[in-house]
Amino acid sequence: MGFYLGLEVIFMFDRILTIINEDNFKKIQNTSVLVVGVGGVGGYALEALVRSGFINITIVDGDTIDISNLNRQIITNASNIGISKVLEAEKRAKSINSNVKIHTIDKCLTNENFNNYINQEYDYIIDACDDIDIKVALIKYAKEKNIKIICALGTGRKIKPELLKVSTLNKTFNDPLAKKLRYALRKEGMDLNIPVVFSEEKAINTDNVVGSMIFVPAVAGLYVANYILRDIIK
Repeated sequence: MGFYLGLEVIFMFDRILTIINEDNFKKIQNTSVLVVGVGGVGGYALEALVRSGFINITIVDGDTIDISNLNRQIITNASNIGISKVLEAEKRAKSINSNVKIHTIDKCLTNENFNNYINQEYDYIIDACDDIDIKVALIKYAKEKNIKIICALGTGRKIKPELLKVSTLNKTFNDPLAKKLRYALRKEGMDLNIPVVFSEEKAINTDNVVGSMIFVPAVAGLYVANYILRDIIK
């Protein structure tokens, strides 16, 4: 069983079409997703989106690949150290599905430049960054534009992926990043009923270094992508 995209028959999605019907698959292909941050969490979220049939994706990240990223970030390898993360993420996405339309924004977002780069209509936003100001800005933007958003919270200093949960920000605990985000949103008078992926695991003390392994960020990335897919197909 093939699936037609323009004049080309794509067979890579045959097994997906045995699980979800063609109408739902068309919804997926017509959905526009913004992914902010393509590191540990965002890279796996992007991977899952592309392999699930999403083809309209914007990715934002102003960072370059560092050797310290190799332990957990799927877009990295020993040959692309020092290269732009969004360019490598785009390259990987297109190597999986050449029909994917990736819009890359190779910038670190700030409050000052946010509106210069985040000014399009999207169906969903995946917040996979660790900057509180940008998380707040993305949540505000989503609310103003009536865009659905899911935020990834802290995955550093944790090694138990089974303790990850899809919940809302007001129900999180054992997560210092969530605490900071709640405080920032309360100052803005904003609702805390925001969809999030967070870990119930207590953070491991690694002194002043944010220790990390692949397990928690990878599964968190799969969770945020799965949240969007399931919301589309209901």
